[in-house]
Amino acid sequence: MTLTVLNVAYPLAPVGPDAVGGAEQVLSMLDRALVGAGHRSIVVGCRGSSASGTLVETPSENGVLDEAAKSRAQQAHRAAIAAARASWPIDVVHLHGIDFDAYLPSDGPTLVTLHLPLDWYRAEALRPTRDDLWLHAVSAAQQQTAPPDARLAAPIPNGVDIDALNLLQPKRDFALVLSRICPEKGIHLALDAAKQAGVPLVIGGKVYSYETHTQYFRDEVQPRLDGRRRFLGPLGFTAKRRFLNAARCLIIPSLAAETSSLVAMEALACGTPVVAFPNGALPDVIEHGKTGFLVDTIDEMAQAIVAASSLDAETCRAEARRRFSLERMISSYMNAYQALARLGTDAGHLAATP
Repeated sequence: MTLTVLNVAYPLAPVGPDAVGGAEQVLSMLDRALVGAGHRSIVVGCRGSSASGTLVETPSENGVLDEAAKSRAQQAHRAAIAAARASWPIDVVHLHGIDFDAYLPSDGPTLVTLHLPLDWYRAEALRPTRDDLWLHAVSAAQQQTAPPDARLAAPIPNGVDIDALNLLQPKRDFALVLSRICPEKGIHLALDAAKQAGVPLVIGGKVYSYETHTQYFRDEVQPRLDGRRRFLGPLGFTAKRRFLNAARCLIIPSLAAETSSLVAMEALACGTPVVAFPNGALPDVIEHGKTGFLVDTIDEMAQAIVAASSLDAETCRAEARRRFSLERMISSYMNAYQALARLGTDAGHLAATP
């Protein structure tokens, strides 16, 4: 069954292979996989996005990302989704944004991937009332945090392109952070730990124009930067791969309940151990003392940064190959698309029956 799938990105973040956010990267991988399998892929994303299939572009917001900007972006997404559904015979709509319910189509087979902590979504949005609207988490740990009345399908765990990520190159003596720059990601804690450990730190990431994000960067991150602790800005896939393979460890100082941590999986695929606080799904991704260290304090983080070079790179790669297969993730999404598309076909047959 050849499908036409409409993937819809979060309205305020560009999507594509070089995107910073995990949700945007997953969408890009699905878009590429759909085209590679001979399906039609259509992507709704803001200006600056790229797609393997057909891109339906919406305007980008260039100023402060406040409620007014969000409202304009959501309105543009609603119009783009309606236009795409009018232009192509869409079999499945797949939504990825935290605000998906602001532009959710009122009918038709629809899949929603909940990429972020479930308590960040409106509670009502987690209780779909249609049989052709499926919501799912990206890990078992995230699923366990669902409220009792939530209606979620089985999780579809994330995966990463292990072969594309891995480079054979020597390790260098620096730690790495790859993240959005915002308070809940705890970047300042990684800076303090790396300084205490006496290890250089490289930070790759994007400061989105939310007031709280820019203030956090100005007040907490920028003053901690120096010759041995550098902020490089957003890294595209090629640069990210190079840094991930060369780093002595990846640090994830997140204070939020990470739902899956695509970047931790990417690091392990590159043979790079991960040092992280044990928040959300991270204890399920990292095996303490084998593929990284789970820590509770800045002191423990500093000690783990030093100890990371004692962990075996090939063990990290082997665990990534065994557990974080991109093919497994793609197959699960394709199965969900096919099942939802059949629901739509069956509903259409019923509607046409006199």
